[in-house]
Amino acid sequence: MCLGIPMQVVHGDEWSALCLADGSQRRVSMALVGAQDAGTWLLVQQDTAREVLSAAQARQIEQALAGVAAALRGETDLARYFGDLGSAPPRAPDH
Repeated sequence: MCLGIPMQVVHGDEWSALCLADGSQRRVSMALVGAQDAGTWLLVQQDTAREVLSAAQARQIEQALAGVAAALRGETDLARYFGDLGSAPPRAPDH
């Protein structure tokens, strides 16, 4: 299984960009999304930008990943990580 990690563009061009997440920098392929401005959020899998994200989407994914980490640590009160799931019924993604 491959998880996508939100990363923010520091600088780059249409082929690669230096991106930042959790204080670490990585060189990311931009072949699928093209050149992006500094500050743009990306969903990155295996050092490849797969999708351009809004800041809100990036925060939501980061929060969900923190929730998964908390569950792996044995925490049982996970509602604060997945608050958007508690108040709405499940729904299929738009496609």
